[in-house]
Amino acid sequence: MSKHERWSKLLEMLAVDGKLEVEEAAAAVAVSPATIRRDLDELAEQRLLVRTHGGALPHGVAYELPLRYKSSRRASEKQRIAHAVVGLLSRGDVVGLNGGTTTTEVARAMALGTGGGTTERAEPSEGPLYTVVTNALNIAGELTVRPHFKIVMTGGVARGQTYELVGPLAEGVLNQVVLDIAVLGVDGVDPQLGVMTRHEDEAAVSRLFAERARKVVVVTDSSKMGQRAFARICGLDRIDVLVTDTGLAPDMAARLAESGIEVITA
Repeated sequence: MSKHERWSKLLEMLAVDGKLEVEEAAAAVAVSPATIRRDLDELAEQRLLVRTHGGALPHGVAYELPLRYKSSRRASEKQRIAHAVVGLLSRGDVVGLNGGTTTTEVARAMALGTGGGTTERAEPSEGPLYTVVTNALNIAGELTVRPHFKIVMTGGVARGQTYELVGPLAEGVLNQVVLDIAVLGVDGVDPQLGVMTRHEDEAAVSRLFAERARKVVVVTDSSKMGQRAFARICGLDRIDVLVTDTGLAPDMAARLAESGIEVITA
């Protein structure tokens, strides 16, 4: 296990359990207690946790894993989901992408041309292969170097945990564009409440992505199904397609289908 993977595991354990004990953490990641102490000291220096005698506590009252550490969780599922999404796209589409680990994988799959979608490169005279509208700094950074993409960024205030731009400046740009398809990563999908995320400012931007799109595609691994989060984005009636992994429970799939949503498992 690499240092990055070990840190990701430690932060995940901290998010789930609310505390870390050195001996238990060492056993969980199969390294010595001395290594864990060094890891916790370094993570504390980055203000990702608070060191205590014998372990660590979350930094602050509310705790959320930064995007760079969440990216290793269910990575293969997210990559399969992303490749399936590319199969829904057509040359010239204007695609909205909010922030998150799954939408980041969608952006990477679009760049590679995988998943059953078009793999050719657009000639300058033909216009961009895709126009991508995003409020995610990391997604824009990865795609800007692709000459066959046109990248449109919202303005806004950056959230350090998710790299998303939020607030009135972000909403102002989205109010001026029209999308063929919005691809939304979410933190929860509930049959009654719809799709949700942890923060109200991110929910507001994602809601506007959905309002400006002809088709709305939700991408999420099956662990988010049936889960609730603080801020509601929209109801299931606004969702056209949900792409998830094969861990989706049959009863949940049936309830989504009853709501008129096309369910794709990858």
